[in-house]
Amino acid sequence: MVNKKTIVITGAASGIGRAWAKAFNQEGANVIACDINQEGLFTLEELGISTSVTDVSDDQQVKDLINLAIEKTGRLDVVFNNAGMGYGHKLEESPVGAFEHHVAVHLFGCVYGMKHAIPQMRKQGSGRIVNTISRNAETNTYGTSAYSAAKAAIWSATRVAAYEVSDADILINMIIPGPTNTGIWGKDMKHLQSPEVTYPTARMLATLKEGGPNAKVFWDEKEYPMFNSENEILKK
Repeated sequence: MVNKKTIVITGAASGIGRAWAKAFNQEGANVIACDINQEGLFTLEELGISTSVTDVSDDQQVKDLINLAIEKTGRLDVVFNNAGMGYGHKLEESPVGAFEHHVAVHLFGCVYGMKHAIPQMRKQGSGRIVNTISRNAETNTYGTSAYSAAKAAIWSATRVAAYEVSDADILINMIIPGPTNTGIWGKDMKHLQSPEVTYPTARMLATLKEGGPNAKVFWDEKEYPMFNSENEILKK
């Protein structure tokens, strides 16, 4: 059940995060949706969803976001560190600061989200954190150096954080949405799945029981063996 749970979702003004915010809200959760896209957040406010304009690459802003959720409801049940952006530069042609900014949004957005959520979850005795990653972490896809590097680093940071909280009922896992039409690459890709298709996996991870999976990767509601040499994507 997600009814009355306090759920923070970053990158929620569009795409996958928006689909999750709307779905959890419809099930009665107290959703706090964040993004830097104020216009996109306004349309969520019209649905009764609380929002926050937050740059997840900024430690203090993420701290303020978590505090806002606690102030509003007194709890912090689930955090989805989902904010992201596309990257389409060959490494040698990467604009000054672009690689660093991309990593800051993806990787540090997750790191700050975990860092500031864990103390409250320890205090209340439980919590669930879900970090969005991608199979791009396993590949050498042209023009995705920053994106792929950030996603691989999220995998590593998540596993360590999960181990560090294994003494408590705090589960930290990862979700691979799969190829999804989100606009993250600056174009409409109608041949890809809709963001709504990813919600069942997100919901499953938000409602894991105590003692459930920890430090794992899930795709389509199944555990995915990241960096396993048998993965088809690594054989290409």
